[in-house]
Parts: sequence; C-alpha cells; structure tokens
Amino acid sequence: MESTKVLDAKGLACPMPVVKVKKEMDQLQSGDILEVLATDKGAKSDIPAWAKSSGNEIIKEDQEDSVLKFWIKKA
Repeated sequence: MESTKVLDAKGLACPMPVVKVKKEMDQLQSGDILEVLATDKGAKSDIPAWAKSSGNEIIKEDQEDSVLKFWIKKA
C-alpha cells in the first residue's frame, strides 16, 4: 500500500504510539496516508480507537511477526 509517510513507533509503550501518530497526522494534508509500525500490543486497540475519535480512517491493518502495521488516511 502506498503511504505518504512512515512512522516507526516500534519499542514504544502506551501511550507513546498514539501520541506520535497524532503529532505526525497533524503535519499531513487531508487524504494523505500515514503508515504506522508498532510493537506495543495496546496499539492494536488504541490506534483504531484514536482514529475513530479523531475522524481519521484506518484503511488497512496488518501484523508481521510482532510488528503491528496500520495505514491511516487523514480526514
């Protein structure tokens, strides 16, 4: 999947992945896609919950070994 920017949040514990995602999303334009890589198991529920509450859209989720991957489209 084509992404505008990649955020490597691997090794960060809750709530830092969501904090970093919000900071990156604030810098993107509407329609841009942020690819997020995280290893914190809490990110599996935290990032989609944040996306929903902020009006952004998770367009794809994946997991490769212990790395969670999210593609978030900016509203």
